[in-house]
Amino acid sequence: MSKTPTAIEDIRLYRRLLTYVLPYKWAFVVAIFGMLLMSASDAVFIAMIQPIVDSGFDNRDTSFIRWIPLVLVALGVIRAIGTFVDGYCMSWVAGHVVQDLRQLMFDRLICAPVAYHDQNSSGMLTSRLIYNVNQVATASTTAVRIVVRDASKTIFLMGWMCFISWRLSLLFAIILPVAYLIFKISSRKFRVVSKRIQDSVGGILHVTKEALHGHRLVKIFGAYHHQRRLFFTANNRHRQQGMKATAVSSASVPLIVFLSSVGVAGVIWVALKQGISGGEFASYIAAMLMITKPVRSLAQINLIIQGGLAGAQSVFETVDLDQEIDRGTVELRGVADGVKFDKVSFKYDNGKPVLNGVSIDIAAGSTVALVGMSGGGKSTLASLLLRFYSPTGGNISIDGHPLDTLTLESLRANIAIVTQDIILFDDTIANNIVYGEKGKVDKQKLHKAAKAANVTAFTKDMPKGLNTFIGERGVRMSGGQRQRIAIARALYKNAPLLIMDEATSSLDTRSEAHIQTAIDRLIKNRTSLIIAHRLSTIENADKILVLEKGKIVQQGSHAELIAKPGVYARLQHAQRRNHAKVA
Repeated sequence: MSKTPTAIEDIRLYRRLLTYVLPYKWAFVVAIFGMLLMSASDAVFIAMIQPIVDSGFDNRDTSFIRWIPLVLVALGVIRAIGTFVDGYCMSWVAGHVVQDLRQLMFDRLICAPVAYHDQNSSGMLTSRLIYNVNQVATASTTAVRIVVRDASKTIFLMGWMCFISWRLSLLFAIILPVAYLIFKISSRKFRVVSKRIQDSVGGILHVTKEALHGHRLVKIFGAYHHQRRLFFTANNRHRQQGMKATAVSSASVPLIVFLSSVGVAGVIWVALKQGISGGEFASYIAAMLMITKPVRSLAQINLIIQGGLAGAQSVFETVDLDQEIDRGTVELRGVADGVKFDKVSFKYDNGKPVLNGVSIDIAAGSTVALVGMSGGGKSTLASLLLRFYSPTGGNISIDGHPLDTLTLESLRANIAIVTQDIILFDDTIANNIVYGEKGKVDKQKLHKAAKAANVTAFTKDMPKGLNTFIGERGVRMSGGQRQRIAIARALYKNAPLLIMDEATSSLDTRSEAHIQTAIDRLIKNRTSLIIAHRLSTIENADKILVLEKGKIVQQGSHAELIAKPGVYARLQHAQRRNHAKVA
């Protein structure tokens, strides 16, 4: 159970929150000026009631009656200007605060370590980026707006009420300690509930995202009831937490309003016993009635701030995320000598070993293939080479440089990867091929890569060719077409080091034949690490390594390994039997 933050922690958190408003302080100051203008005009209007009643209605002062409409119109114009300045400038500031925080959070998220994304659902992270940031903006701008506008209006009106009769105004002081106690109790409860509401929004997004991404699987397995039940659970939890927040708000605000009503009743009773003029009484009553709205808003302000602070905690957790560690100083410029894994071991946070003393030498320009049963550690080796994770033992080096001495940017700039789970974006085929291009797109290079990967074989029949949109995650393309686009992307990058992670395992034999031609062109003159499920795709590799339970149990060429008993021969025979059954 999380500990309730102290008042000092709340103040520190809110001060940090306001630092994101500081870059727009001048617009903020103008907005405050508009609020003060509006509040002052309201107070002046209330003050005008006394002379209107006494001089206008009771004494019928013609000179006063003549100019009073002009004064009231002028007050209306001033109030309108103040309202516009306040609303526009504060919304402008709030919009920029939301934009800045979202941009900063997005930058932190995409640069966060892979392990962080493994441990947090994308739905929860998206909820922070969208929902929580809005709450933070409300706390940093709307809350300040309410405080300045309604507090200044309350002060102006209270000042006028004290000017008329300070004795009557003392009655309001009685309710202040009670109101403070209500604020304190409700704020603690509301802070906890607000955090739960934010978490429940993340739950809804997570369930929705999974269902929409896997909508075909839902249809195939008829899992409508299962997904509806999951969504109902998440949706109902959000509703329940919302009702708890409403209960806190609905209980505290009416109590404050009730206390105000008691004060108003007491004032009227005392005023009737004192000798004040009709104009003074009318102005005083009008001030009391007008002051109830800003007092009610101020009663709710703590709830808004607490909701914003609950959001701010998660937002700043994201802003303060540790980024990928990059202490490298060496710029990698190609692969001249090759890649070496020296007694590399690795285990995930759960403590289960994945690799145990693996040593591999990949000579420059050669092709090394990794085969073995699922869970043997093949893909983990690729992740370690890309520095998504760091080895828990041993070393990895390229051209003699330990991997952690290379800058991340230069390391990954020299590596291209094609995986089984193709990642494509909702954009054109061309833009997916040139993805990550920092300069001007080389169209000749683009068409050359598309042709070499056999992408043009299917785009030639499309009206827009390479400018065809592929849909979310490439849904408008077949599996083979998506694979060829990924190969074209690797060809366009033209990196000297290539990783192929089971790139053809999910394709049928006919599609694989088309892909294999593109792969042969891709690996030519490159240092390649191929992780293969289908052994037929790596028969021409310079060296084949067999991994089993995190260790290399066999290595050699295809001819050498197939000629002697062992894991590789068993895998080869098993796949041939499966192909024979399918045939």
